[in-house]
Amino acid sequence: MKYGLIGEKLGHSFSKPIHEKIGGYEYEIKEIAAQDLDGFMKERAFSGINVTIPYKTQVIPYLDYIDPIAEKIGAVNTISNRVNRLYGYNTDFFGMKMLVEKQGFDFTGKKVVVLGSGGTSRTAVAVCESLGAKEIVVVSRKGEVNYSNLYTFHADADYIINTTPVGMYPDNLFSPVDLSFFKKLKGVTDVVYNPLKTRLCLEAVDRGIKAEGGLYMLVAQAVFACEKFLDSSLDIKKVTDEVFGEILSEKRNIVLIGMPGSGKTTIGKALSERTGKSFIDTDEMIAETHGVISDIFAQKGEEYFRELEAEKVKEASLKNGTVIATGGGAVLRRENIEALRQNGDIFFLNRPLEDIIPTADRPLSSDRAALEKRFKERYDIYKASADYEIQIDGNVENAVSRIMEKLR
Repeated sequence: MKYGLIGEKLGHSFSKPIHEKIGGYEYEIKEIAAQDLDGFMKERAFSGINVTIPYKTQVIPYLDYIDPIAEKIGAVNTISNRVNRLYGYNTDFFGMKMLVEKQGFDFTGKKVVVLGSGGTSRTAVAVCESLGAKEIVVVSRKGEVNYSNLYTFHADADYIINTTPVGMYPDNLFSPVDLSFFKKLKGVTDVVYNPLKTRLCLEAVDRGIKAEGGLYMLVAQAVFACEKFLDSSLDIKKVTDEVFGEILSEKRNIVLIGMPGSGKTTIGKALSERTGKSFIDTDEMIAETHGVISDIFAQKGEEYFRELEAEKVKEASLKNGTVIATGGGAVLRRENIEALRQNGDIFFLNRPLEDIIPTADRPLSSDRAALEKRFKERYDIYKASADYEIQIDGNVENAVSRIMEKLR
């Protein structure tokens, strides 16, 4: 390969489209087993590579030159091959610094807790030092500060940086810490970028704490890496902002919630055509594997159906760049909304009740009385679950245009 990313498990990576937008070169994602790293590095059959977990320190002995910042940190994530000499850099340092600055965080004189003890943790410590943090606490499973005593001794942290893979695809629903203990917390930075919004970040936002995942950092470090690969000079901030916006738009899901008959499937398919995103309907996913939904309700009951629905919602929520139409009752389980929030913006399609027609194939809204009851039960939940509310007037193009306007 000429340019690419090496690591152990890379199914979650967004690096290929990012680098190809920045540098215009073909970029390969290459998983390498531990026993194969030595041969790969000695062969040097590449022009430029990025390095991720777990090889950021292991590649250092193969380098002919290591940049002072990378040497101090003890981790390399970018290697440039120049006339068969390997030059190592830590562009994660600059990417993380740009992310923290984008968030508007001021570490001066503050206490920062860094979760994790690997190569990215060392990068985070270096960034905190460069930004004037007064106290930097590194948390690891077997360290002096660990996840058992963290809350006892360091609940007064001002900021948290997560450098662990906890909460990363496909185990999206986990968080490395419980933020309820941190009463002074001002901000959270999570290097995980898939999902776009980790559970840690969502919990922070729900508590009124500013938080962001690692996509901006990933793009920024890639811009710095591209400079090293091509031995060129780029407008770092401008290119980072442009590519970040493009990747975020491409990877973000559009999630539609609302009453049965509100137009989720029809509008969702139209959005799919407009945006080029794939389309899935969680009710159709259930029907494909378990049969007619009304029969499921009749034969096994609503609770059984809700279990099936939760499975399909979780499956759909792991995707990127997708329009997702949910069943009318998907909002009844908070776990469904939490899953859908991680990679998507949620739109409540609010169609007037008088415009919704009851149909026999909808088990809980098959007649007007049942429909009105469901509407009263769910209306406040729809509103509370949504990032945006879209008034539906029966015109599909109007609805699509309103959603696209919100996305912009």
